[in-house]
Amino acid sequence: MPDIDMTVPADDGTSLAGTLTLPAGPGPHPAVLLLHGSGPLDRDGNAPKLRVNLARPVAEALAARGIATLRYDRRGVGATPGDWRTAGFTDNRRDAAAAVRALADRADVHADAIGVIGHSEGSLHAMALGSRTDVRAVVLLAGFADVGEGAFRWQGRSIVSSMPAPVRLLRRPLAGLGGRILARVKKTRTDVARVAGTKVNARWLREMLVHDTRDDLAAISASVLAVTGAKDLQVDPDALEDIARLVPGGAQTHRVDDLTHVLRRDTGRPTMSHYRRLLREPVDPGLLDLVAEWLTRHLDAAACETPAEERLASSS
Repeated sequence: MPDIDMTVPADDGTSLAGTLTLPAGPGPHPAVLLLHGSGPLDRDGNAPKLRVNLARPVAEALAARGIATLRYDRRGVGATPGDWRTAGFTDNRRDAAAAVRALADRADVHADAIGVIGHSEGSLHAMALGSRTDVRAVVLLAGFADVGEGAFRWQGRSIVSSMPAPVRLLRRPLAGLGGRILARVKKTRTDVARVAGTKVNARWLREMLVHDTRDDLAAISASVLAVTGAKDLQVDPDALEDIARLVPGGAQTHRVDDLTHVLRRDTGRPTMSHYRRLLREPVDPGLLDLVAEWLTRHLDAAACETPAEERLASSS
């Protein structure tokens, strides 16, 4: 299972530094782009204070089934130049589309058998790729079907409700504070702003708040697998029903018992304070098997289609 350094040329000329993991044997191979969550994340899905370590287990599970995996450092992280705080939500989406094009241009990748796996924010970009590019399979890990502000407010309520009783008693004032912070961010016009004493990526937040994932879901032509943990505090698991309803061809959905937003299982009462403990455990193996098996079926079928067959199908 060789790892190859791969650079993705972004639309503005930025070189996104990444890793392509190839399966054993000759190509061309089906391939998957892996997109991580929000913030200053490297190609493995890790931030300085929160190491999700998602990429390696995904790449290993897919390589064992003959599928390549590409992941890259976000702008201003790892070996990619720039500043992550000035990159907007739409910049991240354009970078993801550039990565799909870079994959399709490789001789060792089957251009007609490319998929995308998105986790958290990455799932939102995966929806967009499924509606705007030629990817054949889309995996949504903890994706939502709503306008960004609605999902953001749901997350805030969910996190507060998971906290100790004294904090839960402050739900109303905390909700009011959160509303005032969002109102301040919406009025900003700069890439970076200081909110409540902290520098935030204001442009990313402004763009995310108004982004409606339902538009992309309704335009997806690729096959879709959507998985959310029953104990996800950051994304509403009930959104799986909306995803299945909105995707024109339907979506295979799974609400996984005890699975949390960090893709590990928690048998107790879910709380974000458990994340550091959970992240010492491996990514849930059942989730990896589900995703790898589903992608194998859909991308192998795409790879078996010959250009002649595709031309015949399009002319009939």
